[in-house]
Amino acid sequence: MHYSGFRVLKEALTGHKGWTPAWRTPEPQKAYDIIIVGGGGHGLATAYYLAKEFKQSRIAVLEKGYLGGGNVGRNTTIIRSNYLLDGNEPFYEFSMKLWEGLEQDFNYNAMVSQRGVLNLCHTDAQRDAFTRRGNGMRLNGVDAVLLDREGVRQMAPFLNFDSARFPIKGGLLQPRGGTVRHDAVAWGYARGADSRGVDLIQNCEVTGMRIENGRITGVETSRGFIGAKKVGVAVAGSSSRVMSHAGMRLPMESHVLQAFVSEGLKPVIPGVITYGAGHFYVSQSDKGGLVFGGDIDGYNSYAQRGGLPVVEDVCEGGMSLMPMIGRARLLRIWGGIMDMSMDGSPIIDKTPVDGLYFNGGWCYGGFKATPASGWSFAHLLATDRPHETAKAYRFDRFEKGLMIDEKGMGAQPNLH
Repeated sequence: MHYSGFRVLKEALTGHKGWTPAWRTPEPQKAYDIIIVGGGGHGLATAYYLAKEFKQSRIAVLEKGYLGGGNVGRNTTIIRSNYLLDGNEPFYEFSMKLWEGLEQDFNYNAMVSQRGVLNLCHTDAQRDAFTRRGNGMRLNGVDAVLLDREGVRQMAPFLNFDSARFPIKGGLLQPRGGTVRHDAVAWGYARGADSRGVDLIQNCEVTGMRIENGRITGVETSRGFIGAKKVGVAVAGSSSRVMSHAGMRLPMESHVLQAFVSEGLKPVIPGVITYGAGHFYVSQSDKGGLVFGGDIDGYNSYAQRGGLPVVEDVCEGGMSLMPMIGRARLLRIWGGIMDMSMDGSPIIDKTPVDGLYFNGGWCYGGFKATPASGWSFAHLLATDRPHETAKAYRFDRFEKGLMIDEKGMGAQPNLH
């Protein structure tokens, strides 16, 4: 079914009796050419681009729960490409360009809203760092605007400018940044992949990998063995557990990242605003809720829930930045599992096992990378060559000393 305004009008006039399911619920076949483990944003995007752009067939996505039940439905919806390092900036800008045409591409309303992302600075040194980052963005053809104090005040007069412990001195704005409805991204990619013949198999947990003579021949699942010529793993915070089935130990750790949403309010936040003196970021959803978050909990966990100390820390950051947020009632809190790599940047690469490929280590940056991650992973699976923008995301960069340490925090994944 093709979605359009005319279709909505027709269904409204005919009692909404013509809508069909967005995707099928197939039984797993005995074997596929390509299996994608993980039915989140990255896995579904990979399957979609494999079928659409690289003309691959006999593809299956295996998800242990329901599609979109992991991090893709648990994040704070922000998209941006305001990175500094050459290993990151072209990739995230590629993703931003895909976001800009995504809804027309897969015929689904993902609510892409490019309202701008504003990073606030509070010291002279931080302003210098933002100036450097903005220049790096401009050199890569990315939009960047350096605002002074008054420029920020015009955009967000409600911020705490004068009585704050860390006064606002300016900010770096990417006007093309913004937000996207996270679960709609998963639904759109799922629907697009299914319409091109991809089998989306839910409630199918991978419990083992069958490897013979150094080559993977398929995966053991809760629904039996499924053969495959190639297997791509994109399971976010469960990366270490799934890849252990292949005897691999990954250079990453799993941590909890909490997100928060307030009651619905009238429009107040113009775009996305990040606090430069603490880890706090906030935007406003189309339903009116303030969506915000902060640091990871800092301990290893596979639980999709966090602890109260980070709740307190995030709320303190919000109160320091915009005291009026203290009058809003918190509606709900949830958590996602982050696979934090040692340098804060992802991995999209082949593994030592022939036919087994890996996509993970996204830290805080997974959602905004969804389209480019899916495209690049599909490119790798289809051609056995890394995509031009993802050449730096290799396993061997740690061995060769070619880390992409965007934040300059070294091998401490809890800080990334």
